[in-house]
Amino acid sequence: MKRRTMQDSARVVIIGGGIIGCSVAYHLTKMGWKDTVVIEKGELTSGSTWHAAGLVGQFRNDRNLTRMLQYSVSLYQELEKETGLTTGWKQTGCLHLAKTKARMYELKGGATTARSFGMEMNMISPREAYELCPIISYDDVIGAAYMPTDGQADPAGITQAMAKGARNRGAVFYERTLVTGFKIKNKRVQAVKTDKGIIKCDIVVNCCGMWGYQIGKMLGVNVPLVPFQHQFLVSEPILNMPTDIPTIRDKDNLIYYKEEVGGLVMGGYERNGIPWSTDGVDNDFISQLLEPDYDHFESIATPAQQRTPCLGEAGIARLVNGPEAFTPDGDAIMGPAPELDNCFVAAGFNAFGIAAGGGAGKMMAEWIIEGAPSLNIWPLDIRRFGSYHRSRKYCVERTSEAYGKHYTVHWPSEEHDSARGIRRSPLYQTLKDKGAVFGAKYGWERANWFAPEGVEPKDELNFEIPNWFKYVAAEHKAARESVVLIDQTPFSKIEVEGPGALKYLNYLAANDINKPIGSVTYTQLCNEKGNVESDITIARTEDQKFLIVTGTAFGLHDIEWIKKHLPKDNSVYLRDASSSYAVINVIGPNSRKLLEKISPDDISDDGFKFSTCKTLTVEYAPVLALRVTYVGELGYELYIPTEYACHVYESLWDAGQEFSVQNAGYRAIDSLHLEKGYCYWGSELSPEYNPYEAGLGFCVKLEKDSFIGKEALSKIKAKKTKSALHTFTLITDEPVRMRGSEPILYKGEVLGVTTSAGYGHTVGKNICYGYLPADQAGFGDEYEIEVYKKTYKARLEKNRALYDPARERILM
Repeated sequence: MKRRTMQDSARVVIIGGGIIGCSVAYHLTKMGWKDTVVIEKGELTSGSTWHAAGLVGQFRNDRNLTRMLQYSVSLYQELEKETGLTTGWKQTGCLHLAKTKARMYELKGGATTARSFGMEMNMISPREAYELCPIISYDDVIGAAYMPTDGQADPAGITQAMAKGARNRGAVFYERTLVTGFKIKNKRVQAVKTDKGIIKCDIVVNCCGMWGYQIGKMLGVNVPLVPFQHQFLVSEPILNMPTDIPTIRDKDNLIYYKEEVGGLVMGGYERNGIPWSTDGVDNDFISQLLEPDYDHFESIATPAQQRTPCLGEAGIARLVNGPEAFTPDGDAIMGPAPELDNCFVAAGFNAFGIAAGGGAGKMMAEWIIEGAPSLNIWPLDIRRFGSYHRSRKYCVERTSEAYGKHYTVHWPSEEHDSARGIRRSPLYQTLKDKGAVFGAKYGWERANWFAPEGVEPKDELNFEIPNWFKYVAAEHKAARESVVLIDQTPFSKIEVEGPGALKYLNYLAANDINKPIGSVTYTQLCNEKGNVESDITIARTEDQKFLIVTGTAFGLHDIEWIKKHLPKDNSVYLRDASSSYAVINVIGPNSRKLLEKISPDDISDDGFKFSTCKTLTVEYAPVLALRVTYVGELGYELYIPTEYACHVYESLWDAGQEFSVQNAGYRAIDSLHLEKGYCYWGSELSPEYNPYEAGLGFCVKLEKDSFIGKEALSKIKAKKTKSALHTFTLITDEPVRMRGSEPILYKGEVLGVTTSAGYGHTVGKNICYGYLPADQAGFGDEYEIEVYKKTYKARLEKNRALYDPARERILM
């Protein structure tokens, strides 16, 4: 493109002219924001887009991510009509092969989940697979799945078509233009500096792919992605190659295929992926490839030749080694950067950027213009990352694991192996010595379950009843019948104080926070639509001082929502207090008796009511105690200055021997809370649902002064909800391994999808939650739930809580 001087200003400046950047520009202009500029240091597609393999799969384990990818396909089918440029879209279908029992379980689980999303994924036999794709050797294949709506496309063609659509509506593109810096003031990007001049902007969007990390660094924004070498082979034309075969994913051999110009493209994801240029990619790396690494490619080339003998007989036209950006958890990075007020990120697409391109651009445009995407895509939200993700060593190690597991079997409840032990409770070693089996959450080591003496403290990965099932059942039983200690230190904790704190929190919360000092209030923070942005507990510890408690992984997300609405008069101050307090949950019918043995304070029901908090002395230590529960028993969450944590735990443990006190982990919490009908943000609660739909209307106080979402919630209550959350149980005597996202069937039709699922050890039932259309839900046994392609009769229960619906145990 001809060089030209940079224009003075734009409403939005997008950095990066690959498929994502062009898609954001396309959708911004489509929504009316025509004053949009795209800056690309090379030419459009010259980063990773130009060498992408172009496979377009639509299914993800999350319903909304699947919808986002489905939108991409619908867009690619229509772009040529709008722009006159071909996208190369070809609906080939996709064939997934399985040669192991574990892979068959995974495919059956995927087919079940796909059905709940309204997507076609059919389990087929090796013979049926052969009819679809006769070039494959099926000697060791035991089954397959076929997705007829998947396909392949031309990455460059899609990108150019979206760029043309954006230009037609007023967007301006600057190619061969290097971003050299930014003008930032008061947490806002005021201008982008380039080698062609400075451009002022209201919003900047980092769509720089594998350069996203270093552009983020220039902005002071952490974008934890790592470039990895990714290779695929392009064969010479193959004699009698059918041109109508589906794309193929043979994940047991870590490989994929697609037909191209009478030959095959074959690539894969080896277990020992090679990170590349981890501290930043050279700006001159434009439309370039890395040197082919035939030795490294051999690990997938050998099984590929066995799977497709015709490939071994064909010549190699070229071996493409094109780096792509991957992330520590294998999901893309999207959304508003928490470090700045007007910066967004869309990068790190883990080799599904072509499949995601159209949908990701739409989500980003909605986020920028409307403040939120039309779909809840929390798994991709940049605010899921913590400060420890600023460590490049951590990112490289964890992303290496994620790359290596890209095509391996994804086991239920599987934990990461790499970069562990980052954040530890003061009780970590004590619990480890008592048999704790830890999982990782937001960098924290959390005890998932406890192995009794003589049992190896290790998860055994499978799709059936896990090795820890009976030990979690024992922890569950102890919580219901006596008392357990649960280390909940990883909970995110936010302190809010200042002369305007009460007024401010009451404006944020749907519930009424204006209660006496010592009150504890469970509430949702809603958006203007009345849907749930956060699900939290607020303790009023002083007149204008509050402690907010939220989920381990939601701390940054919730802090950002709270900060977004802070008054401008400096009357309210926030502090992330997550590392300041250890938390021990003393829970069970004997919890009061245990605490009374080591505290001189009044812990009777009259002296310490449910949903209140007070300062206690526990043995020698000062403790803030909240009488609340997430498991449905009498209990106390003890918030302990970290230096006292071991002392308090030891005192509780010693005094609790009289009651056969036990430790319990997070998997026991999962089981216990399911029996009580309690919700979890990210599953039952999200910006897709309002409190009335979730059965939390008691948390909405419409009679109080204005609060965010009040008007919408008033209308929702008056008109009744469109859907409602229900509890289901499977009608079977056997425990069933469920994971959520199973279809809920009524007379053979999919009526809903499960959110959370598990086993209730007290009630002895498989339990799951799910939303149903409000006008179609009726109690009874006429429902079915499909699990790994097996259908179980199910009962829609009258009570959300299967255990103690009258709350007698909590209030004892």
